[in-house]
Amino acid sequence: MDGGHPVSRLGRFAQGLRVLDLSWFLPGPLASLLLADMGAEVLKIEPPSGDPMRDLGPRDAAGTPVFHAAVNAGKTLLRMDLKRPDGHAAFLDLVRGADVLIEGFRPGVMARLGADWATLRAVNPRLIYCSVSGYGTGSPLAQAAGHDNNYLATAGVMHRNGEGTPAFLDPPVADGTGALFAALAILGALLARGRDGQGCHIDLGLADAPMPLQIFQVAGHGATGEVPQPAETYLNGGAAYYRTYRCADGRHVTLGAIEPKFWRAFCLAAQRPDWIARQADPLPQAALMAEVQAVIGRFTRDEAVARFGPADCCFSAVLDLGEAVASPHHEARRLVRRSADGALQTLFPAWVDGVPPSARPLMRETDARPAVPHAGAAD
Repeated sequence: MDGGHPVSRLGRFAQGLRVLDLSWFLPGPLASLLLADMGAEVLKIEPPSGDPMRDLGPRDAAGTPVFHAAVNAGKTLLRMDLKRPDGHAAFLDLVRGADVLIEGFRPGVMARLGADWATLRAVNPRLIYCSVSGYGTGSPLAQAAGHDNNYLATAGVMHRNGEGTPAFLDPPVADGTGALFAALAILGALLARGRDGQGCHIDLGLADAPMPLQIFQVAGHGATGEVPQPAETYLNGGAAYYRTYRCADGRHVTLGAIEPKFWRAFCLAAQRPDWIARQADPLPQAALMAEVQAVIGRFTRDEAVARFGPADCCFSAVLDLGEAVASPHHEARRLVRRSADGALQTLFPAWVDGVPPSARPLMRETDARPAVPHAGAAD
């Protein structure tokens, strides 16, 4: 039981799956965390000095690195030196019993460690080997360093977001999306392995991950040759009906009245029926935005929500993180809550058969090499 709920079936989706995670920081570890949430047994192998994520971000009262602990909850951590012959041999023993390996190095690093796909396939032909790098194999940028802002810039996302200055987002979009695509590809590869018995190599570049999210923009560019510019689409601030507005108390609200019925409801709630026909004004709708801002700016944030929220026009308060975590929505959904040791966790965002996910157990650090099981239990 978990807080009055039975254990969710989510934790049995990948039961029996054995994952080796050699990745650092966020993308690879988040992918293996999602697999752990679904019941996979994840062994995170770190170098003798540990994952550099241990040195990033705040620490709790006990001195534990919060970011590192959050993304590795529910995993077993083992430090191992793959450069030493005994460490490399022990690693190959683990590979023989693994279903999945995730690594997050630049192309060529795993080959220098004697742990590339060709080498490990000979050890375990059923292994699903997932490489998560900045730009993927074969790119002219394959050896370039990068982080989320670089990937969004490379993918054409940053250019059209932000007012006056190209903007990137928090949380990191490419890192998070890359983790999701990695987990999705791994699960698909396991389905294929269940049919043909063969492993495979998944080559995922984080700079590629935002592209599928731009499916409309890419299709439009392909058809017309036009390039979306800042504040020239409804999604990046060009439309009065899809925009954030400042309130009298300095707080903000956001309006998402894309469909005409929602825009009409907003206009009527604002007592400005003359705005209804102006939804189709050319972008950017600077004059209409100014008029909407003048009306909303008369209210505090909470007053604006009280006035326009009941109109069912896609109108929301812009919450800070503390307000969001404590909001009635997140309280009801039970997907952000504290674990047994008091750590605040954001859980796998899905209920299964009416049950929310269970809180994650603590990560467990070990000096003992796990026994090598038979691979393929998840098929």
